[in-house]
Amino acid sequence: MRNISKTLMGGVAVAVMSLSTSGAFAQDKIELIYSDTVPESDIRSETLKTAFGECLGEGFDFKPYFGATLFKQGTELTAMQRGNLDMGALAVYDFYNQVPHTAILGTAYLYKDYDHMRQVWASGVLDDLAQEVEDKAKVKILANPYIGTRHVNIKGDKKIMTPADLDGVKLRMPGGEGWQFVGEALGANPTPLAFTEVYTALQTGAIDGQDNPLPADKAMKFYEVTDQIVLTSHLVANNQFSISLSKWNSMNEEQQAKVQECAINFEKALDKVTLDQEAELVDFFKAEGLQIYEPDKEAFRNHVLEVYKASKYSADWPEGLLEKINEL
Repeated sequence: MRNISKTLMGGVAVAVMSLSTSGAFAQDKIELIYSDTVPESDIRSETLKTAFGECLGEGFDFKPYFGATLFKQGTELTAMQRGNLDMGALAVYDFYNQVPHTAILGTAYLYKDYDHMRQVWASGVLDDLAQEVEDKAKVKILANPYIGTRHVNIKGDKKIMTPADLDGVKLRMPGGEGWQFVGEALGANPTPLAFTEVYTALQTGAIDGQDNPLPADKAMKFYEVTDQIVLTSHLVANNQFSISLSKWNSMNEEQQAKVQECAINFEKALDKVTLDQEAELVDFFKAEGLQIYEPDKEAFRNHVLEVYKASKYSADWPEGLLEKINEL
């Protein structure tokens, strides 16, 4: 009986040790909760899951939520600061109230094109601004994947060649005063609306148009309820792929390095996907019956920049930064 008892007790000890060890392994796995506005079916979501999520490997538990099902568009930064969210694809306008200097990054026609945008970010001229975001907003920008160049997409057959032609057009823009100002600077009547509600609003006539990159127009099927795409190229759009500073600081150096590596992997993968799509989509939209044309871009650029320079936003631009960006 004594031997049997010893055997049983030994078995229990082994079982407890096994449970304890497996629990330790589970606790060592880093959970990363991510929220995004785009639907799960979007190619951006698929690219995120493979290029970032799978890249992380077994040491992480990446949990992405899409279609604004976890947090509404524009609320992600607050959720990250409160510890309710680990990661998000933040727009530069999300930072404005806490880091006013970031206003310059939301300026329409700041970048000439994709190559210029990449050159600016690689040059180091934005390093101080990124550090200010980290210090004040308590999030770390890991990468800034390109999501396409934004153009005006509207209903009707009125030709839009200059900002004056957008007068009275109800143009959907994301919520937030920075986004609304972009619409105003373009010459339109900006209307705040959630991304997920745009299709229905176009369908019912609640808005006359919206602005998004071509890949988003296709993914959300806006071409079904609009008539033309005006290639204004007013914003070379890139999201700030970010992690809360508290989550970042909770990881060791090896884990941080892995997250950073996979963020850059995602940036490169999404850049390629977006550029490939943009090269093909003009023909796709034409085949769908949409008018696609270039307006007087110089008229748009000059008007928009003059509106910005006369606004409160230019007062927040870091001194000399616009000139440095223009020189690149």
